[in-house]
Amino acid sequence: MNIAVVDDERPARKELIHQILSVFPDSSIEEAESGQDALELLSQHSFDVLFLDVSLNDMEGTTLAAAARRMLPKAQIIFATAYSQYAVRAFELDVNNYILKPFDQERVRKVLEKCQRELEAYKVQTVDAGPYAPASVFPNRLAVNVNRTIVLLDIHEIVYLETSGRGCLIHTTSGDYAENQLLGEYEKKLTSFGFCRIHKSFLVNLKYITEMFPWANNSIAVKMQGFEQQVLPVGREKVKQLRKLIGI
Repeated sequence: MNIAVVDDERPARKELIHQILSVFPDSSIEEAESGQDALELLSQHSFDVLFLDVSLNDMEGTTLAAAARRMLPKAQIIFATAYSQYAVRAFELDVNNYILKPFDQERVRKVLEKCQRELEAYKVQTVDAGPYAPASVFPNRLAVNVNRTIVLLDIHEIVYLETSGRGCLIHTTSGDYAENQLLGEYEKKLTSFGFCRIHKSFLVNLKYITEMFPWANNSIAVKMQGFEQQVLPVGREKVKQLRKLIGI
């Protein structure tokens, strides 16, 4: 495989290259220490796999990934990051996978083997379906980070989300999950799936609303299926929108 490793820290680049060659010794590897160097490299060569550091000195890895996808639509793009929260972003962006620093040999091996399978599958496709896009592969899933592991939640099993500190609590029919993304980010992702921001602190799945009743300050509140002990207030500016959405 032809592989590019982009990282502004030389020790990290060399360690990853060493691990790649331990798994696939016949790989051809080029390296770049900045986003600008990477763009120049990608304009001159074709690569099967790109390992991109998420945080470069001159460019965000997410920006570089978007540019790389346009330049090399068939390449497998892998985020390399020290921060586990970026693993979720790998599923939200047009990125195929991720590895965490410090690099684990077994994880690198599994990611490379998956890349190889994807590349081989791409070659035998009779119809070009375009670049591999995780968002289209999991159209009804929400990726959340749980203890350095990515969990794909069925969106239709999410009952409601609430603000918790600097992140959110995601309440589902099977359990609760803590995430560090803001509620507004989930509102953008879930509105098209029948969710409504009823309050600055609550985003609810409309199909799970079981009760609606008067509440303080001439507003209303709701209760959710499976969470009947919780009263979720509706912001006064949201009442009209909520009534319209549920048809009353």
